[in-house]
Amino acid sequence: MTDTNHNPLVVALDIGTTKVCAIAGRRSEHGRVEVLGIGKVDSVGVLRGVVSNIEKTVRAITEASAMVGRVSKQDFTHVHVGIAGQHIKSLQHRGLLTRDSNHTEISKADIERLIHDMHKLVLPPGDKILHVIPQEFTVDDERGITDPIGMSGVRLEANFHIITGQITASNNIYRCVERTGLKVASMTLEPIASAAAVLSEEEKEAGVALVDIGGGTTDITIFQEGIIRHTAVLPFGGNIITKDIKEGCRVMDGQAEKLKIKFGSALADEVFDNRIITIPGLRGRSPKEISEKNLAHIIQARVEEILDYVLWEIQRSGYERKLIAGIVLTGGGALLKHIEKLAEFHTGMPTRIGVPVEHLAHGYSKQVSSPIYATAIGLLLKGISDVESGRVSYRQQPQKVEEPVAEIATEVKQDEPIDNSKWYEQLFNRTKEWFEAEPDSKF
Repeated sequence: MTDTNHNPLVVALDIGTTKVCAIAGRRSEHGRVEVLGIGKVDSVGVLRGVVSNIEKTVRAITEASAMVGRVSKQDFTHVHVGIAGQHIKSLQHRGLLTRDSNHTEISKADIERLIHDMHKLVLPPGDKILHVIPQEFTVDDERGITDPIGMSGVRLEANFHIITGQITASNNIYRCVERTGLKVASMTLEPIASAAAVLSEEEKEAGVALVDIGGGTTDITIFQEGIIRHTAVLPFGGNIITKDIKEGCRVMDGQAEKLKIKFGSALADEVFDNRIITIPGLRGRSPKEISEKNLAHIIQARVEEILDYVLWEIQRSGYERKLIAGIVLTGGGALLKHIEKLAEFHTGMPTRIGVPVEHLAHGYSKQVSSPIYATAIGLLLKGISDVESGRVSYRQQPQKVEEPVAEIATEVKQDEPIDNSKWYEQLFNRTKEWFEAEPDSKF
């Protein structure tokens, strides 16, 4: 059968704490996304969403990429990757642009100039801006505008949601990918990618909190009126539940993970049989017996703690009473039995499990119909969108690895570029004055 689809192949790479997953796909003739191949291997070089061992991560990326290449039967050179971790921070900032004339229409270039000005913000040493997301615009005195293009006005203002992360964390991702012979086409915050995969436009408009419970982190993204209002990354996820089972039941790591997956429940009241689970003893020792209800109590206590942090982030965002669609759970942690019921009881918000099939073409593999693939499918959607819009071209060179530079800076006006030569000259003159000045006898 001849392939008549000429849309480019896009490959997404989800480098997670428990798995490294590569997914290849492209846009179908009917506008949906076709998944052409999946490669998933265990991850042992990532800790809480951040690369902690370069060699092990490179090996996992190589295996996952080779697997997806064999399944899709196509070669590729670029991948769209995600970034997460406790180092991710977000802030709100307001930008202002004074236009030359109120007779000309506001254009996309004006919006891009405002966004470009946000990249001039002075950040703590070692941080970089990952995303600048417009919230709402003000044209002259008209507030609450979501799309000002085509309007007339002199004073254009905007509220921005700015997401930052550590330069070293992104550099390590670039190094790992490039050591496999691939290039990074784009880098996206993983909570944003997960939201693209599992949320509908109606939910984003009504107000919703996406909670992606991964192995090492729990990512939160809050939407209201179709706009990202708040993002946060909590430094714990499914692995901490496994650790609690290991310590509470006195079993090995692998046994604790199997107990969680096969017999675990996030709600102890839903365990009616209270079966006794028998685990073989070590080297001839007597087997260990564990009550299914006790196991559920251990899991429930930790999940409730995670939900407490989620609820605190929702309250901190100021949108607690504006989330009509409630909470959507996704990620590997969403596979825990009865976790959506516990989330409803604990937070008082309607909750559902998010499965990343919203934008997929018919006939997709049952394998991808799981919350664990939400981030990877979201990165694939983002990559396809970037290629189609021209924001990313595979002919371009990837972003260069940045080295963190400690800088001393005063307040920077957003509409004026920084002249580094003058800045260094002023610093040199000030230093020269210090050394040439008479010593203070009172010192």
